[in-house]
Amino acid sequence: MESKLVIYNTLTRQKERFEPINAPHVGMYVCGPTVYGDPHLGHARPAITFDLVFRYLKHLGYKVRYVRNITDVGHLEHDADEGEDKIAKKARLEQLEPMEIAQYYTNRYHQAMDALNVLPPSIEPHATGHIIEQQQLVEQIIKNGFAYESNGSIYFDIEAYNKKFHYGILSGRSLENIKDESRELAGVGEKHNQADFALWKKAQPEHIMRWPSPWSDGFPGWHCECTAMGRKYLGETFDIHGGGMDLIFPHHECEIAQAYASNGKPAVKYWMHNNMLTINGQKMGKSYNNFITLEQFFTGDHPLLEKAYSAMTIRFFVLSAHYRGTVDFSNEALQAAEKGLEKLLNAISDLERIQASDKCDAETEKIVKSLRQKCYDAMNDDFATPQVISYLFEACTIINKLVDHKATICTDCLKELSETMHLFTFDILGLKEEKGDNNGAREEAFGKVVDMVLDLRAKAKADKDWATSDKIRDELAAAGFEVKDTKDGVTWRLNK
Repeated sequence: MESKLVIYNTLTRQKERFEPINAPHVGMYVCGPTVYGDPHLGHARPAITFDLVFRYLKHLGYKVRYVRNITDVGHLEHDADEGEDKIAKKARLEQLEPMEIAQYYTNRYHQAMDALNVLPPSIEPHATGHIIEQQQLVEQIIKNGFAYESNGSIYFDIEAYNKKFHYGILSGRSLENIKDESRELAGVGEKHNQADFALWKKAQPEHIMRWPSPWSDGFPGWHCECTAMGRKYLGETFDIHGGGMDLIFPHHECEIAQAYASNGKPAVKYWMHNNMLTINGQKMGKSYNNFITLEQFFTGDHPLLEKAYSAMTIRFFVLSAHYRGTVDFSNEALQAAEKGLEKLLNAISDLERIQASDKCDAETEKIVKSLRQKCYDAMNDDFATPQVISYLFEACTIINKLVDHKATICTDCLKELSETMHLFTFDILGLKEEKGDNNGAREEAFGKVVDMVLDLRAKAKADKDWATSDKIRDELAAAGFEVKDTKDGVTWRLNK
């Protein structure tokens, strides 16, 4: 199938036409969370970004196998060489099994993803479930001469690798730069060079999570899991590998090195990276102690939050910026996203009240007939969601004019407008109405009460009791309701 989709490839640093290796089948691997704490806003951005990619590729007709891993061994968070297993540490503090900690936070992550309307991946492998595959990867690298054993641990030999391949091809770094940066660390220890990274670590006596291996009882290095699991489920070379920009170095750089060192060829055709979420210009994350959990966003229970924000407001906020651009958190930005989402969903709801005419006015016909293609063109240009949203907002303006009888639309164009708005808002952007979530019965009853009050107002108007009619209107307005008298009757909505 011919593809019009163009994506930015981090590896080549340019936009490239998307041409899957075995179209229409597409293999996509995305680095998932390390599950030792509640998911935060930093987890939401890659999840939403690659959910969008997943949705759009499927919409274009590709058969996508989407693999998103779970890192359930805490030492894999940054570098297996140093520090303590964060899951094991939490398990000791709370007197639980490490897998209890991992399972609890995996469940929390899934709940947050469900709230954000992130589709589940095709496969969600766990690092601890693929120890054998990771050991096999290490054995291949040793056999090919790119790793060495030291006191029961196995390290990747970057200098040996760099003589045949290029370490730093993804991040744009040279081996000398990397070695210079590494010299700032204290001592080489077991390694030939400080820049060498662990493929397998011998476990110390106090280390809880450990597995037998030909070299020692220990655990795999952080970088091994994605290489091993990507290969197992997507083949030796697959189409897309994604994740946050902070993973470019060292994690994805090391993955590339492991693929070449074990198989002599690249594992990935297109590397995709979403940019960071920041607070006051600093990356949001656990290591910076400035993160806000998604649960805190949903409840408003955090000193930096002025109020609670819905999951769909968070999703709209993320999609309002291009995935490769930085997004800086602020209450003002989230409140703007909330209003934008409300505007979009209200307009789509208002489509049901529009009566078609014999023909369209010129402006309406022009916007409606070009809307779908403009949205496709934006999506095909490296998933330009801000542009898609701007086109949908243009359509919202037309819808408001149609509701107010300031424009006309024919039956065919009304159908096309409705289908396009639903397609891009719900199916591709993945937004959804939240009114029915958990409170459906309460909100249904709430609506009936408002309708009853408006019926009383209508009766007062029919009786020419203008004082009562105006009082009901004014009281509703004071309570936050917007009431409109139209040719088709009375409409109302609750302003946030």
